[in-house]
Formats: sequence, C-alpha cells, structure tokens
Amino acid sequence: MTESKAGDIAGGTVADLLNRLATGTAGLASDEAARRLAADGPNQLEERAKRRLLIDFLGRFKNPLVLVLLAAAAIAAVTGDPPSFFIITTIVLLSVLLDFVQEHRAQSAAESLQKKVALSVSVLRDSKQREIPVTEIVRGDVVLLAAGDLVPADCRLIEAKDLFVNQALLTGEPYPAEKQATDSAAADPPDAALPANAVFMGSSVVSGTAKAVAVHTGRATELGGIAHSLRKEPPPTAFAIGLRDFGLLIVRLTVLLVFFVLLVNLLFHRPLIESFLFALALAVGLTPELLPMIVSVTLARGALRMAEKNVIVKRLSAIHDLGSMDILCSDKTGTLTEAHIALVREVDLTGADSRHVLQLAYLNAAFETGLKSPLDQAILDIKDVALDGWSKIDEVPFDFERRRVSVLVEKAGKRMLVVKGAPEDVLKLASHYEPAAGGGLVPLDDAARAAALALLAKFGQEGLRLLGVAWREMVPGTAHCHLGDEADLTFAGFAVFLDPPKQSARAALEALAHLNVSVRIVTGDNEHVTRHVCEALGLSVDGVLTGPELATLTDEALFARLEGTTLFCRVAPAQKSRIIGAFRKRGHVVGYLGDGINDAPSLQEADVGLSVADAVDVAKQAAAMILLKTDLGVLADGVREGRRTFANIMKYVMMETSSNFGNMFSMAGGVLFLPFLPMLPVQILLNNLLYDVSQIAIPLDEVDAEMAERPRHWNVRFVRNFMLVLGPVSSLFDFLAFALLLLVFHAGARLFQTGWFVESLMTQVLVVFVIRTRGNPFTSRPHRLLVASALAIVAVAIALPYTFIGGWFGLVPVPAVLLLTLAGMTALYLLTVEGVKRWFYTRHFAAQ
Repeated sequence: MTESKAGDIAGGTVADLLNRLATGTAGLASDEAARRLAADGPNQLEERAKRRLLIDFLGRFKNPLVLVLLAAAAIAAVTGDPPSFFIITTIVLLSVLLDFVQEHRAQSAAESLQKKVALSVSVLRDSKQREIPVTEIVRGDVVLLAAGDLVPADCRLIEAKDLFVNQALLTGEPYPAEKQATDSAAADPPDAALPANAVFMGSSVVSGTAKAVAVHTGRATELGGIAHSLRKEPPPTAFAIGLRDFGLLIVRLTVLLVFFVLLVNLLFHRPLIESFLFALALAVGLTPELLPMIVSVTLARGALRMAEKNVIVKRLSAIHDLGSMDILCSDKTGTLTEAHIALVREVDLTGADSRHVLQLAYLNAAFETGLKSPLDQAILDIKDVALDGWSKIDEVPFDFERRRVSVLVEKAGKRMLVVKGAPEDVLKLASHYEPAAGGGLVPLDDAARAAALALLAKFGQEGLRLLGVAWREMVPGTAHCHLGDEADLTFAGFAVFLDPPKQSARAALEALAHLNVSVRIVTGDNEHVTRHVCEALGLSVDGVLTGPELATLTDEALFARLEGTTLFCRVAPAQKSRIIGAFRKRGHVVGYLGDGINDAPSLQEADVGLSVADAVDVAKQAAAMILLKTDLGVLADGVREGRRTFANIMKYVMMETSSNFGNMFSMAGGVLFLPFLPMLPVQILLNNLLYDVSQIAIPLDEVDAEMAERPRHWNVRFVRNFMLVLGPVSSLFDFLAFALLLLVFHAGARLFQTGWFVESLMTQVLVVFVIRTRGNPFTSRPHRLLVASALAIVAVAIALPYTFIGGWFGLVPVPAVLLLTLAGMTALYLLTVEGVKRWFYTRHFAAQ
C-alpha cells in the first residue's frame, strides 16, 4: 500500500487518530454520520450511477436497429414522404417506450429484493451498538468485528482479541494474519505486506473480535485503489451463452434474407428507397427486439415469485442456472438435520462416562474466539460447568484444514493446552490417553487406537456426532501457543452430540428427486453419522468418498468415482471446490448450499451458489441466491420457479423462430414473383409492433407441470430444428394466402397487402396458444392477460383497415367473404401446427 495511506491508518497513536477524525471510542452521532455520508458518498468501490429516467430512455436510441430506423425516417422526410416519416417515428417511439417501461419496472423490482439481503455491519452510533448497511459506513465510524465478518473499510484497530484476518485478496498470503491493537506500526516485520494494527476492506475475520475506527471508505480505500486491476469479468453463465448463440443464429438469418431481398429488388429495377425501406423493415421483423425486455421482465417476475417462496435472488441470471441445476451439493447440518444440537454424553476412550472431558471441552469452547459452531453452543448450554478460576493466555484458532482449535489456559500457575476438534485428527496427535476410572496416563498404543476408532464408528452408526478432546501440560510461564504444540497430547475422550434428522427433509429430498436434482452431501463430518442421517431420511447412499481418499485420487480417478458417490465426508474446503469443479467438467449444472467462512470458494465455484439469511457475511457475499429459511423444501420451490421462468422465455423464442420467421421468409420469397411488395415497409413495422404488444404478458403465463420436472438448458440446435420444421408450415399457409388473394379474389396491391397484413397477424399472434405448451392447448390454460392481449391485437388487426388510421398505413377495407376465408385459413393453420408440433416432440426431439 502507499506510504501516505499507511501513515494515515497505522502511524501515531489511536488517540491522535481519533482526534484527527473528530470521533471517539463511543462512535459518531447519527446526524454527524449523515452529514459525512452526504459529503463523501456511499461506502462502495464503484458508486452506482443514479438512474436518471430521461438518460435511460434516450440511451435506448443507441440500439443499431433503432438508429437505422431513424435514418430511414429521415430519408422518408427528405424524399417527400411525410406519412412514412411520421409512421416510422411513431413506431420507433412506441417500441422504445414499451421496452423502457417494462425493463425499468423489472430492474426496480429486482433491486428492491436485493436490499433485503444487503450486507450490514455493527457500529457504535450515539454510544449505542446498531446494525447499518455497509454502504453507510463513514470516516470516524467505530466498527465492531467478529469471526465471519467482512471488513467494511480501511480501519485502525482500537481493541483486538485473538484477531486473525484473511487478507489474501490484497496480499496473496495463503494464511490468516494476526492483528493487534498497537499504537505504532514500527514493530511490524520488514516483510509485512500490511500493518498489523490495521484491517482493510476486502479482508474477512477468521477468528477473534475487534473494535476499529474507519479511516478510509469506498474508493479511498486500499482496495478501491486497485479495484480496477482486480476486476475481471466472471465466466459467462449457461444462460448468457445460450442468449449469445441464439443471437448469432438470428443475425445470420437476418443478414442472409435482407441481402437476398435487396438483390432481388435491384435486379427487378424497383425503386431504391422503397427497396431499402422494405429490407430494413424485414430486418426489424426478423429481429426479436422484444427478447431483452421479455428476458428482463420474466427474470424479475421470477425473482418476485421466488421471494414469495423465501428465496432472494441477487443475480437474476442465476434463476435460469437454478432451474438447470441437476446436482446439489450441500452439508447435512441444518439442511438434513435440525441443527438444534444437544450434548448428550462425555466418554473416555473406552466408552465410560467422563466428567473431565466435559470440563476440558467447556474450557475450550468458552475461551475460543472464532465463530462459535453449533457444537460449541451445545457445550456452553450445559449449566453445571464453570470456569473455576481458569483464565485464557493464548489460542491457535480453528481452521478447516486442521479441523481443530487449541486454547492455552492457566489456573494457579499451571498452564495447559486444551485441544478440541475432529476425533480422527485429535487422536493422531495423542500419545497417551486418560481413563475415566483414574490410574494415571496410559500409552495410546495400536490396540487403544483401534478401540477408539471402533467406538467412534459405533456412535456414528447411531447418528451421533463426536468431537475429540485432548490436553497437554505446558511449561509454566508459556506466553504463546503454536501449531507445533499440538503434539504428544493426552487424549481425554469424546464429546457426544445428538443432531436429529429434520422432519421436513424427507419430503424435500423426495421433491428434489422428482425434479431430477441429485443431492450429494459434502461435509466435514465422518461417514458413519452422515450415512445414518441419510438412510433415516430415505436418501439412497450409492457410495462414500472420504477426504483422505480424495487426496490420493488424480482428476481422472475422481471423475470415475463421481457419478457413483453420494457422500463426500471428512473433506477440506479446497476439496469441496475440487468436487464441484469435477462435476461441472462432467457436464453437470451444480448448485452448492453453504453458510460458513470456508464455503465462499465453493459458492463461487458452483454454477449457482446458495446461502442462507443467517450465514456469515463472506458466504452471503459469494452467493447468487439467499434462502430465508434453511430448508431444502424452499430450494425445491426455487428450482420449480427457475424452470418456469426459463420455460416462459423459451415460449417467446419458439414463437419468434417459427410463425414470425415463417412470415418473414414468405415476404422474402414473395418479392420473386409479385409485381409489387407483399407488404409496405410501414405495414411490416406496424405488424411487428402489434405482435410485440401481444406478447407482453408472456412473463405472467402459466407453465405446464411437465416443463418443471427436469432440468432444461439453452439448446440452439433444438431451436434451429424447431424453426426449420414449424417455419415452413407458416410459409406454406402464407403462400396459400398469396394464391387465394391473387387467383381467387384477384386482389390488387392494396387489397393484397391488407389481406396478408391481417392474415399474418392472426397466425403469428394466435399460434402462441399452440406453441406455449407441448401438450393439448385446450387443457393447458394460459394466463388471462395473455389471452386478453392476444385477442385484442387480433381484433385491432381486423378492425384497422376499416378506420381512417388504417388509410395512413395503406390499408383498405377487406370484403367480408375474404375475411371469413382468412379466418378459416388461420384455424386450419393452427390445427396443422398442433399436429406438426406433436410429431416434432414425440418422434424426433422428445429428449429435448
């Protein structure tokens, strides 16, 4: 970091710094904090631009198609065609306004939901502790930090107790750094990357507690200075890749047809301006310009519905990823079990009850300063245990690689190291054991170790969780303890806990199985207790892989084990990420549910990271979705909603690539044999606008139950095949309409264009009721607003030629017999599409 910033934060005394910041150890007054927030701005690295509606609206005119249309309007005005200028301009304004209003409402809804799970921090304001949003931290705020918290600003420590901070984002250091509230940074080692008496935005608290004063916030922080260099675009999601591939397909078809139409019109020596406008209108008709709005509104609508089901969406595109999920990796605590853990026994290595084990476990849990686990809380809930004059000297904090915590304590001059952690790991560090019956220490030989492991397995098979407890006498006067002190321990015994299976989990697991989501348990717990819980809840266990076994496997060997493994037990955090990455490389869409400090890397590795409302800040920040209830049933509801949302997006895509494309193909083909344009440019634009209006209610539409039964993904090949099968059906009926208009009704240019305008709108709009479902359209009920908008647009298409407004667009009244004929053709078209659709899904593409 820069020396000036280091001096600002770490140099001088705390008292001098507080004076310079015009604050005190009791924090700021609320009115002063509000004044500073207004002056300095919110505490964020990139200040979100205030959304100005006018600027937002005008920004939509930068769309290339809109610019081309406006250029066409200008050409019409210059060439003496005011009606075309007026009509094109009006249509552009209406299209942009429609898109703007819908997307603005969608974004506002999404932002209001995200505020519900915004990170908060504990501060002292008006001498009282309160929770405020991280973005409201200002210079001089006194911040209270604990294990699991993200450091909200660059801060000088006022008080610190056993504080260890992960600052790898800033320094690259792989291990947590110890921090102390000293009055000078001069004592720091020469190679210290950051001062030991300060903590910085971007860091997270691993263990301990602290009180600190904020010195720099937002872009003035050390992280703010390098944020640009750290920023990198996240890899595209499956949803983004699908949209991109679909867009490329549309672009290729559009370019091909537009150049074809221009070439044909030029070869036939038709007017250049009219040909240009026709090709341009055709490009607009081919382009699904409503797709971004449909996507935004559908995702926002999905986010609102998911919020009703206790799932808050932080990243909208994650809705699709959740719907596509076919593997869910999760710990069992709190999801498969109640997480209301009770300490039920304390036993020595032989299984005999041992009060000494309880006393040692209580000392360790009471004095450790890391994030208290439910097991720690269960120990501390025991009321008939006291500290009995013991005091804490030092601590080696818990970490997920060691899976234990050690506390150095003292009583009456006697100093002792108390170790508590994963039983297998604590046993490995012990050389003796202490029988509850007394008689002194006994060497921990192979037979004793085997007996301890057998007891561990026995309790595990009964569904009980265990912690190993050990101790070691230290040299009097020992001031610090280190990792190396965790050796030659005396094994006291096991603390035995009951964490009963969650009653609602069985139904939730069945619901996820019905949705074709395979649940894999990835836990630090041992395989015996994990298997017991899964079998109690009816989760079939196909295979078990432990962390030590996983460490010996190559990536290829792991790939071979993945599909047949349900339980991954005794795994370290890095191994969790490796498991998730391996599933993804095998082609699965993976969700990960985690709430701890160690879960952040796995949450980021997964396609969709899921956390819970009471998780630590590090986990909530890394997650794409937050469950307001720790319940797999809530997640099952979210999966259904994700699939429903994706299904509604695909409805629009399917309609756009079948009937609408068929009509555009017909226009391109019509220029080959018609002596006039099959439809005027302004009629094409009007047709396209009316069609778009009819589709606005798609985000609200109902979805067939079968569409939510299994994961679905973007498949451009499937979309293309659907278009190649259904598009020609639309074109076939268009050419049939051409023949009727020319050969039966002997229509001139104006009547031909009007008749086909009406017919094309009726077929495009009404086919939504056929394509929106894979089943019988009469048994799948659409949303009433979709019905109303579709029928209203069809009524407008029929009535418009009889109005003076229709005359502006070159439309003329349609004879009743022709109108009835077109209606009959439309009905026949819908029946044909239904038959072809069923053939498409059942014969060739049932697996899609």
